[in-house]
Amino acid sequence: MCGIVGYVGGQSALDVVIAGLKRLEYRGYDSAGVAVLADGGLASAKKAGKLVNLEKALVEGPLPSGNTGIGHTRWATHGGPTDANAHPHADNAGRVAVVHNGIIENFAALRAELTDRGHDLRSETDTEVVAHLLAEAFSSCGELAESMRQVCGRLEGAFTLVAVHADEPDVVVGARRNSPLVVGVGDGESFLASDVAAFIAHTRSAIELGQDQVVELRRDGVTVTDFDGAPADVRAYHIDWDASAAEKGGYDYFMLKEIAEQPKAVADTLLGRINAEGSLTLDEVRIPSRVLRAADKVVVVACGTAFHAGLIAKYAIEHWTRVPCEVELASEFRYRDPILNTRTLVIAISQSGETMDTLMALRHARDQGATVLAICNTNGSTIPRESDAVLYTHAGPEVAVASTKAFLTQLVACYLVALYLGQLRGTKFGDEIRAVIRDLSRISHEVERVLETMEPVRELARSLADKRTVLFLGRHVGHPVALEGALKLKELAYMHAEGFAAGELKHGPIALIEEDLPVVIVVPSPRGRSVLHDKIVSNIQEIRARGARTIVIAEEGDEAVVPYADHLIRVPVTPTLLQPLVSTVPLQVFACELATARGNEVDQPRNLAKSVTVE
Repeated sequence: MCGIVGYVGGQSALDVVIAGLKRLEYRGYDSAGVAVLADGGLASAKKAGKLVNLEKALVEGPLPSGNTGIGHTRWATHGGPTDANAHPHADNAGRVAVVHNGIIENFAALRAELTDRGHDLRSETDTEVVAHLLAEAFSSCGELAESMRQVCGRLEGAFTLVAVHADEPDVVVGARRNSPLVVGVGDGESFLASDVAAFIAHTRSAIELGQDQVVELRRDGVTVTDFDGAPADVRAYHIDWDASAAEKGGYDYFMLKEIAEQPKAVADTLLGRINAEGSLTLDEVRIPSRVLRAADKVVVVACGTAFHAGLIAKYAIEHWTRVPCEVELASEFRYRDPILNTRTLVIAISQSGETMDTLMALRHARDQGATVLAICNTNGSTIPRESDAVLYTHAGPEVAVASTKAFLTQLVACYLVALYLGQLRGTKFGDEIRAVIRDLSRISHEVERVLETMEPVRELARSLADKRTVLFLGRHVGHPVALEGALKLKELAYMHAEGFAAGELKHGPIALIEEDLPVVIVVPSPRGRSVLHDKIVSNIQEIRARGARTIVIAEEGDEAVVPYADHLIRVPVTPTLLQPLVSTVPLQVFACELATARGNEVDQPRNLAKSVTVE
């Protein structure tokens, strides 16, 4: 949530910052603002609503030209989305400006102190207190970086802070605790942002900032210290995608582009992880083999779409390794006193690597002695850094808030981990593992085939634009697929949608079935789970007998479902455990098209953020 951009260099800071904020719009926000240092002073502008409102205000009231500036897109926490609450926030003298992502938990006490000392705070936000504290500290020490270190020592909570001061016109200072911030290093210019997408058009050289670190940006380089002022070790890395990867590429929406990119994303996630003999070589998983062999329980922690990937992973892990696997909502995990020890392997799944609920869950797991493996898409993010090992999904940038290609690549990564555990523990023979890997290697082509047949799904979605409710049913790995289909419809179409295990239909949900109600049924393969297939055909008959409209997703050649399907969506024949990789795709297309038909914003659904960096 929230986008942050900072710049110092030879270009127009306002142009760089606004362009960076545009690239961060996907993160979700409800107001925007900028501040520029120029002519010995500080000038700022901020507006509630979308970035276009700010741009219009800047046309009507231009800011002076300067080479140092900061910008922000805010997702409201403390105080509503108003002009006054938008960032940046300044001190009473108008010399310091600060933008902030996260929550400062002790802001009320700090605000009371400042008010007692005569400060006039004009917003409802927790952020404004930082601007006033920075101004006080700067008046004593005369250095913004040192002021930031002093102030951070007084703050509680999760925060990314970026600030400028009119008395240091060629400096931008940032700090982070439990919230993302990355440095971009250019030629005679430096960047700060909550995501590398903000500066990818200018440089692909980046630096990770660690926990509790302060960075000082100047044109000729950066200096990083911890909160106590000691020099900090940092890791420089190269961003392996370019600006074009974060552009729409001719598609109306980023989501459409990212759905279309799924065959390549799936293939890229497999690259370099299979040796010439067909065995797995997960070199980046540097957890000792003895630790993985000794694990007597696997716990997957994740949120939202990643949680659904974890539910599918459970089937693969238990089937291929015979190790019990639990799947936990990360937001609930540490509050229920989970049973963990040194023989527990925790798998933390997060697209952004900054999901605060998941980060807190993995920290709790490590405190209990568990080993943590992250599955993540974002190089240099916090969750991989704080885990014992990471398996990157290599999906490339995912801009649309509703996840598509990240989900499929998370599934592939989960399958790889499950197979790797089976390989290490000897629960799968080499020829069995090679057979599954061959199937996985073909999945990219099968996803491509699905995408080529989606026009009837789009037509169906458009015909249902006036419906209020859609139900989703599935069995075995089809149940998490049903949950994911329902989530996509909630996120994008703002419709009531629920996913159920089909076997539970008779235990209550069947009361919801009524005339012309759309019900999507994900049918398991008749080859792999014939008993479950027969049972779900019975479920379809029960639904249709009550007048509902059956939308059936079934594999090619499954004729048993034909008499009971009002709408039949075919997917390629795949092994049972891998079917979600193809059966999820029509549900993504369905939700995207239905949202479009209802006139909704597809890439930035209301109230949602791409990276949820608060608990």
